[in-house]
Amino acid sequence: MLMCRKYCVKFLKTVSTTGDVDIVEDQNHFSSASAQILISELLVCNRVLERMKENMHDLQNRVINIINILAKI
Repeated sequence: MLMCRKYCVKFLKTVSTTGDVDIVEDQNHFSSASAQILISELLVCNRVLERMKENMHDLQNRVINIINILAKI
Protein backbone atom coordinates (compact mmCIF):
# COMPACT_ATOMS: atom_id res chain seq x y z
CA MET A 1 0.00 0.00 0.00
CA LEU A 2 2.91 2.33 0.69
CA MET A 3 4.15 1.69 -2.85
CA CYS A 4 0.73 2.58 -4.21
CA ARG A 5 0.53 5.78 -2.18
CA LYS A 6 4.09 6.79 -3.10
CA TYR A 7 3.42 6.20 -6.79
CA CYS A 8 0.07 8.00 -6.75
CA VAL A 9 1.72 11.08 -5.21
CA LYS A 10 4.43 10.93 -7.90
CA PHE A 11 1.76 10.50 -10.57
CA LEU A 12 -0.24 13.49 -9.34
CA LYS A 13 2.88 15.64 -9.47
CA THR A 14 3.53 14.79 -13.12
CA VAL A 15 0.00 14.83 -14.52
CA SER A 16 -2.59 17.59 -14.37
CA THR A 17 -6.20 17.20 -15.45
CA THR A 18 -8.15 19.71 -17.52
CA GLY A 19 -11.77 18.67 -18.03
CA ASP A 20 -11.86 15.10 -19.32
CA VAL A 21 -8.36 15.22 -20.83
CA ASP A 22 -5.22 14.20 -18.95
CA ILE A 23 -2.18 16.28 -19.85
CA VAL A 24 1.30 14.90 -19.21
CA GLU A 25 3.44 17.92 -18.43
CA ASP A 26 6.86 16.29 -18.83
CA GLN A 27 6.57 14.36 -22.10
CA ASN A 28 10.34 13.84 -22.47
CA HIS A 29 10.22 10.86 -20.11
CA PHE A 30 6.88 9.44 -21.27
CA SER A 31 7.26 6.29 -23.38
CA SER A 32 5.49 3.04 -24.05
CA ALA A 33 7.46 1.43 -21.23
CA SER A 34 6.52 4.16 -18.79
CA ALA A 35 2.89 3.85 -19.91
CA GLN A 36 3.02 0.12 -19.10
CA ILE A 37 4.49 0.90 -15.68
CA LEU A 38 1.75 3.46 -15.10
CA ILE A 39 -0.95 0.97 -16.08
CA SER A 40 0.44 -1.76 -13.82
CA GLU A 41 0.76 0.66 -10.89
CA LEU A 42 -2.81 1.85 -11.42
CA LEU A 43 -4.00 -1.76 -11.42
CA VAL A 44 -2.20 -2.34 -8.12
CA CYS A 45 -3.79 0.80 -6.66
CA ASN A 46 -7.18 -0.33 -7.94
CA ARG A 47 -6.80 -3.72 -6.23
CA VAL A 48 -5.85 -2.02 -2.97
CA LEU A 49 -8.86 0.27 -3.21
CA GLU A 50 -11.18 -2.66 -3.97
CA ARG A 51 -9.91 -4.51 -0.89
CA MET A 52 -10.43 -1.41 1.22
CA LYS A 53 -13.97 -1.09 -0.14
CA GLU A 54 -14.71 -4.73 0.73
CA ASN A 55 -13.26 -4.29 4.22
CA MET A 56 -15.37 -1.18 4.78
CA HIS A 57 -18.49 -3.06 3.67
CA ASP A 58 -17.69 -5.93 6.06
CA LEU A 59 -17.08 -3.49 8.89
CA GLN A 60 -20.34 -1.70 8.16
CA ASN A 61 -22.21 -5.01 8.36
CA ARG A 62 -20.55 -5.84 11.69
CA VAL A 63 -21.51 -2.46 13.13
CA ILE A 64 -25.11 -2.94 11.97
CA ASN A 65 -25.18 -6.38 13.63
CA ILE A 66 -23.79 -4.96 16.88
CA ILE A 67 -26.38 -2.16 16.85
CA ASN A 68 -29.17 -4.70 16.26
CA ILE A 69 -27.94 -6.86 19.14
CA LEU A 70 -27.67 -3.86 21.47
CA ALA A 71 -31.17 -2.73 20.48
CA LYS A 72 -32.57 -6.07 21.67
CA ILE A 73 -31.00 -5.72 25.12
